[in-house]
Amino acid sequence: MNNSDISLYLIPTILAEETAEKVLSPQIRDVIKNLDVFFVENIRTARRFISSLKLGKVIDNITFIELHKDTPEPETMNSLRSLSADAGIISEAGCPGVADPGAVAVHFAHQIGIRVIPLVGPSSILLALMASGMSGQSFAFQGYLPIEKTERKKALQSLEREARQRQQTQLFMETPFRNNQLLDAVLETCMPDTLLCIASNVTATDEFIKTLPVKNWKKVKPDLHKKPTIFLIG
Repeated sequence: MNNSDISLYLIPTILAEETAEKVLSPQIRDVIKNLDVFFVENIRTARRFISSLKLGKVIDNITFIELHKDTPEPETMNSLRSLSADAGIISEAGCPGVADPGAVAVHFAHQIGIRVIPLVGPSSILLALMASGMSGQSFAFQGYLPIEKTERKKALQSLEREARQRQQTQLFMETPFRNNQLLDAVLETCMPDTLLCIASNVTATDEFIKTLPVKNWKKVKPDLHKKPTIFLIG
């Protein structure tokens, strides 16, 4: 089979446990049901996710190819070149290729002529932006900020300037167990009237999304420990 006859499907996954029924479209289930090869960040998580959909697939008959931040790029390219049928990329959470190592496979797929097909699904970044009330015309996702306090403060000050001067919403995140430290840094660094949106556990039953000036957050600071969270300033 020629590369041009092969499709690589970008398959979104759930952001919160037990939400598949309400956030995943029938198309995603149909595509997964008809594929037998998947690029995944974590094999155990991917196996559990596919099993939870109860599609009647035999998990042991599926080929899982690991694709994480430490996967050598030549290895990913070779895996793509060796495909003899359509394949999928399954993200750990949300949409593949967005703040996700799946972007490497997508980049190579374009290079060697494999068709790339993105599927509709939940993205914590876009859902947070939609619900923030901040500018959706101009925005930038910055990923993870520096952990070191001085560098993180400089980064936050820079993002705040960008937000004010360019009227551009700035989105960023942290490893969930360090969320509270990042929130403290934002409240200590940013100006009192800077708007801060906190979008935590998006799509879950305890979803929390609220936008307030920094000075107000200091009075009602939430506990974000181990809760997947997107931060936005504007």
